[in-house]
Amino acid sequence: MAVNTFNNDYALQNYAHILSKLPYRKPFLFVDRLHSITENGVEGSYTFPEDSYFYAGHFAGNPITPGVILTEVMAQIGVVCLGLFLLADAQSGDIDIALTSTQIDFYKPVFPTETVLVRSTKDYFRFHKLKCTVEMLNSNGELVCRGAISGMMKPKKYA
Repeated sequence: MAVNTFNNDYALQNYAHILSKLPYRKPFLFVDRLHSITENGVEGSYTFPEDSYFYAGHFAGNPITPGVILTEVMAQIGVVCLGLFLLADAQSGDIDIALTSTQIDFYKPVFPTETVLVRSTKDYFRFHKLKCTVEMLNSNGELVCRGAISGMMKPKKYA
């Protein structure tokens, strides 16, 4: 599931533009960095801060990142960032975003301070629906989870 990497100034500026358009803020922003993005996929990473609010009550004394948060990381990087990239030419303002479906299989836990890498490949983008095959790897390159995530994305001017 290789994703091409741009190594030029335009791409780096474009990544900053994409990150600035995300409709999330701390503590619910789960994208630290985009490594690569094309019309066919995206790769990005996130490091889980040790003091994240969800660790306090999720397996007290042995904090593990909840699966719903892992899914959210994959959705933000793998679907929303890619969708913003795909809509860049049509976009003059804000974008309406809605999650429509997920099917994720989990294989390994993620602990506080771990960095994960998300790779997403576009299955299709038509009629404002983006469906991607997404996987998450830990810093050892081990598969944490994988599956499919779909969402609706369209510029508000078409709403």
